Amino acid sequence: MIKKENQKIPMYAVLFTVVFKLIFLLTHYIQEDAFITWRVAQNLLDYGVIGFNGNTKISASTTHLYVFVSYIFNLIFGKENFITPILIFNSILFTIGSLLLSHLVLKKVWHKAIFIFLVGILPPAIKISILGMEYGILFLLEMSLLYYGFNKNKKWALIIFPILILFTRIDTVIFLGTVFLVDIIWNKKIRWNYILGGILGVSAAVAFNWFYFGEIVNNTIVAKKLAYDKPFTFAQNLDYFKLNFGNFWGMLKLPGDFNPLTILLLIFELLCFIYLIRQRESRNRFLWMIFIFGWVKQLIFLSQKSLFDWYYWVPQILLFVPVLIFILEQKVKRNLWLSLLIVIYIIPMLAFQTIHSIATGNGEWNYRRTIGVFLGQYEKDKNQWILLEPAGYVPYFSGLKTIDEVGLVDKEVQEEIKKDKPNFWINTVKKRKPKYLLSYDDLHQRKDAEYFKVHYRLLKEFRVKDHLKSDNKILEKIYILKPSGTDYNLYERID
Repeated sequence: MIKKENQKIPMYAVLFTVVFKLIFLLTHYIQEDAFITWRVAQNLLDYGVIGFNGNTKISASTTHLYVFVSYIFNLIFGKENFITPILIFNSILFTIGSLLLSHLVLKKVWHKAIFIFLVGILPPAIKISILGMEYGILFLLEMSLLYYGFNKNKKWALIIFPILILFTRIDTVIFLGTVFLVDIIWNKKIRWNYILGGILGVSAAVAFNWFYFGEIVNNTIVAKKLAYDKPFTFAQNLDYFKLNFGNFWGMLKLPGDFNPLTILLLIFELLCFIYLIRQRESRNRFLWMIFIFGWVKQLIFLSQKSLFDWYYWVPQILLFVPVLIFILEQKVKRNLWLSLLIVIYIIPMLAFQTIHSIATGNGEWNYRRTIGVFLGQYEKDKNQWILLEPAGYVPYFSGLKTIDEVGLVDKEVQEEIKKDKPNFWINTVKKRKPKYLLSYDDLHQRKDAEYFKVHYRLLKEFRVKDHLKSDNKILEKIYILKPSGTDYNLYERID
């Protein structure tokens, strides 16, 4: 009876971790791109079309599966009330994924429980849980594949999970490929069911894109490649790497700072991994899978100069797993090791993420959202167009049809970029004549200011400094310490 009760301890840890992280919902820290996915889901609800602007089909979201999940949550809870339930849902999915991972790499129930909680409060795990992105469901699917497919040897899991994983994000071929190669090297045999699952997964994702959107890969991939692609010298590549070093292997992103803490963490992760895989234990197969994937994923995205930090959340967590295992399994002075980890690393990281979430949530929810709310109240005709960047908060809360400067939600921008990249923005304005322009710049001071003086008037200025105040003095100090957001000027067409 006692043994049976003990087996429930990891499940209690899951519940405790989810409840503990609910406090982060109060920060309203939701990623801009989540609102793109949610608007696509609501477009499907309103028009029966996977798109962004009415009945025009476009794969504006990077994830198809999460669009359908978001659609279901909108259907059940309504547009006004679905956000909190889906964020809690994402947190639950991620934490169950960490439970499955604990079963793969640890034996003792208390080790699993501590592992689940410590993983759950790492900065990338908090962001996966509360930012509204698709990585909660993705982490669960990937860990389910490892647990049921490769640990429990369930043939159905080797077929079903690759399909769901690829339908969530097409770049998960990196994860599936890494797992495939490590498994072959480890077992000296091919799992044909897994190959079938991979073929069906790729076929399903490509076929859906082709037959529904008339494209092979998601529009978001094409648009970002087109908009952000530019030649770099070696010196520029080095500067770019230093600028984003906090994304790679570390938990902190400090722009412009090489961040020696990340180097120390990288070295410690490597040492812990080497220590753990010295003997051919069955769990080491999974350590090889997740560790190699972490490196490969980050190196591939680094080579493509991918700035967005969410690409690195899952690798950051998986690369940190050997550190937790190493410390939890220490036979001498384990409590000291664990205490040092929590005091020196876990608590500072949790404090950093808390401050970051509060400050960024203020910049996004209390500031950028107000722009969309203002426009939604000011402009009653939701068939009017706005040109802006990015296409998250403002389009979602204004309800206006949207042209974004990258072309994620409007393909005509991509055509203008192909024709004349340096002048695509002004060419788009002149050709499309959107009623509203949301710009970082003072358009009446541009080299082509005369055009804007004739056709557009400044409707309202939005300034970050106006949103750094709070009745709570602690919150106000955090807002001022780490102001988040960008100053905007909103223009309205006058002819």
